Amino acid sequence: MNQSTLTNTALTLLRVIVGFIFAAHGLQKFNEFTIAGTQAAFTQMGVPAAQLVAPVVATLEVVGGIALIAGVLARVFAALLALDMLGALFLVHASAGVFADKGGFEFVLALAAASLAIALIGAGRFSADAALFGRSNSKLSVLA
Repeated sequence: MNQSTLTNTALTLLRVIVGFIFAAHGLQKFNEFTIAGTQAAFTQMGVPAAQLVAPVVATLEVVGGIALIAGVLARVFAALLALDMLGALFLVHASAGVFADKGGFEFVLALAAASLAIALIGAGRFSADAALFGRSNSKLSVLA
């Protein structure tokens, strides 16, 4: 395999796995925790405007996760998901330290970094974005 194929394969793996994790967490907010439960949890954690933020975050995580898996508008959704995780990091997890088992920020930081990488690089050759937008130099373009 040449370097471009390896890079695109790695980016596809990253995009699909990160997308799956986001979609799963978004569905968890809808189905297991419920939106009302998520709103209550966000309120308890000190998230501002929790009544509004909870359904927006849950929807973003489901829709954005699916978009990353397919590679549709990946830069846009990845940037929004990175902001989502940075909000979680600073509003909720930073005060608990690094480790997730203590409520820390390691997991949300890793998701933020992975999302930011996708936002900066694009979806890669093996994506709906590549099929739709090709190899142009547009903001929605992907690796050549």
